Amino acid sequence: MWVFCITYYLAETCLIRLKIVVNKNNNKKENRKGKIMDFIELLKVIFLGIVEGITEWLPISSTGHMILVDEFLKLNVTEDFKNLFFVVIQLGAILAVVVLYWNKLWPFYIRPISKKQQAVLNRHGAVSRGILTFVEKFCDKEKWVLWFKIIVACIPTIVIALPFNDVIEEKFNNYVVVAIALIVYGILFIVIENYNKRRRPTCTNLENLSFKTAFIIGLFQVLSVVPGTSRSGSTIIGGILAGTSRTVAAEFTFFLGIPVMFGASLLKILKFGFSFTGTEVMILIVGMVVAFVVSIIAIKFLMGYIKKHDFKAFGWYRIALGILVLGYFIGKTLLGCK
Repeated sequence: MWVFCITYYLAETCLIRLKIVVNKNNNKKENRKGKIMDFIELLKVIFLGIVEGITEWLPISSTGHMILVDEFLKLNVTEDFKNLFFVVIQLGAILAVVVLYWNKLWPFYIRPISKKQQAVLNRHGAVSRGILTFVEKFCDKEKWVLWFKIIVACIPTIVIALPFNDVIEEKFNNYVVVAIALIVYGILFIVIENYNKRRRPTCTNLENLSFKTAFIIGLFQVLSVVPGTSRSGSTIIGGILAGTSRTVAAEFTFFLGIPVMFGASLLKILKFGFSFTGTEVMILIVGMVVAFVVSIIAIKFLMGYIKKHDFKAFGWYRIALGILVLGYFIGKTLLGCK
């Protein structure tokens, strides 16, 4: 992926220089070149959507990768819109979870009430009977319990991370933090998986996930506000340390992302305002659609992979990428490149 980024970066630079030469000689060629550059912007958005779809669910940090890819493939948009795009594009990724896990998440259905159940309900007052009848007829209790666990897991993020989000984004949104976080969490994955070999998980399905464990996973999610840590990586580590299986940790991570990502996207949109240009709307739509399609593939891959393997490979990838990022930017600084 990074070889592609660098190659694309060099190719784009050559195209821009060629455009300057053409502009000096022929206005018609300039107009034609402008169309080519528009197509290049579309390719950038598609590539960013692919990166988001892959890295959002694999524990390798989607935000970190988006920041790094932006170093080579800069979108021709304002800085404010780019920051919005990097968050809102996650809606495509989270929609993939909703589609894939609809049967596990949708808490409503219609079922008949037996005579025995009705007899029990008739013992209650009118208001209580109405509420209980609605619950018995239309609500799946297990799924409602799951959603309450998701809400409990979101509390630490709302209370701790949300108030400091802008400050953290301003201070830590840089390559040094991303690289260090990639390396540190890579080491953690390897260490934790080695530790995990010596014990059996105490929670092997979502129904057995306790509210306490859900809250612990939510505490680990707070760590993901630092770019490069990975939201999925933080919560998966939290789940494994709390005694869940890899499958339970991954699935709960997916579900926990639904309110978190929708909330983050809504806050970004409200802060940005709803005055989008036609081009900006198209960029958001294309990015989200690509992220949605790629996320479906990535989620299916991850769930199949962790049935037979651990997370060590992702740990080694994070370490290698973190070292590569540090080396690249240190070299760039020493050479005086902008």
